[in-house]
Amino acid sequence: MSTGRALLVVDVQPTFCEGGALAVDGGNAVAERVAEFARGRRGDYDLVVTTQDWHIDPGPHFSDTPDFVDSWPPHGVAGTPEAELHPALADLAPDASVKKGQYAAAYSGFEGVDADGRSLTEILTAADIADVDVVGIAESHCVRETALDALDLHLNTRVLTDLTVPVSAQQGEAARAELAAAGVVLARSDEIA
Repeated sequence: MSTGRALLVVDVQPTFCEGGALAVDGGNAVAERVAEFARGRRGDYDLVVTTQDWHIDPGPHFSDTPDFVDSWPPHGVAGTPEAELHPALADLAPDASVKKGQYAAAYSGFEGVDADGRSLTEILTAADIADVDVVGIAESHCVRETALDALDLHLNTRVLTDLTVPVSAQQGEAARAELAAAGVVLARSDEIA
């Protein structure tokens, strides 16, 4: 029986923070809080995994006239500083790093692979992970999709609500309602054991 716990740090990249191509208000503050949490609680996790949007040619996901639903301005472009992990995470030293969306839209971390071609599912399975805590940017999009996919894999899934931020308050409210209804636990990082 799987017993391990993983921290999934989703898309904490400059491209999604203030000053980035697809900035979310509060992104930089979330990056700092995630980094502080990871430093203080690293021993609570058997595995820490980061995900990154790493777009090479994602087709209609990029648009000069985006609808901000299915198409977006170019962001997370592979190899650019904006696509790297946020500088606040410079000392995170993740156990695995997954890049997603090279040639298609990819919201969930489970759509990506690491440098060895392993999917997030394979990484978690190999580490005997049963529980995941999901943090990062944006709560209403990639955090939501990653958490729902984790739940679909029968992982006990929590989203740490103070370590994520939505694109808008309204979208965040909708995402939290959807996550809770699906069975994802919503908790503050200072409330968890």
